Amino acid sequence: MSEAAREELSRRIAGEITLSDDPGATLRKWRTDFDVSQTELADQLGVSSSVISDYESGRRESPGIGVVRRTVEGLLDIDERRGGGRLRQYARVLSAGFESDIVHDLREYATAVPLEDFYEAMGATEVVRGDRDRVNGHTVIDSIQAITRLSSEEFYRLYGQSTNRALVFTRVTRGESPLVAMRVVSPTPNAVVLHGIDADDLWEHAGDLARVDGFSLATSTRDLEACLADLREL
Repeated sequence: MSEAAREELSRRIAGEITLSDDPGATLRKWRTDFDVSQTELADQLGVSSSVISDYESGRRESPGIGVVRRTVEGLLDIDERRGGGRLRQYARVLSAGFESDIVHDLREYATAVPLEDFYEAMGATEVVRGDRDRVNGHTVIDSIQAITRLSSEEFYRLYGQSTNRALVFTRVTRGESPLVAMRVVSPTPNAVVLHGIDADDLWEHAGDLARVDGFSLATSTRDLEACLADLREL
């Protein structure tokens, strides 16, 4: 990751924490996103783990920008020592021009992955089988944020470098909105997973739209963080 990209990511995370209504909770969110324990972060910053705990719980006065900046840099330094996996993940999202609250993950695979392997990582149940049985990458999208904040052009760019991919929409209640919104985009993805609902709760016309456009459709209720962790191994 270039120094400029790291600085941009650092600035965005620090800004989100500083401007949050609950800075401690936002700090905790980013620490857990980077899979860093309170103890590990405390060691990096040269403080006791109770200091980190107090900030995150709100027992200590909200951290100033100096503390926030040091904390963010500490998280990035830890990730770089581990190989920079999280840095590369967020850099991909940022380079595509999206905020991390809209796109949870965006990546391309080194080789095409069987759709069944993708479903396994998602804990997904297939509803409709499409025309293609492999995917070259995935994009995990917050459906509410994407639909309310993105234009059709921005939505198209969510496909990333390849259209032969899987789209995962999170925070889905029926699936109507993301599937209808997808009709403005051509070509369609190889597969769509609607996360947050069982197949029995799916919009009654969802399967018909999938068949018309030729993509596989599945649902999943598995814990999202567990899904993301397994998707990173694909």
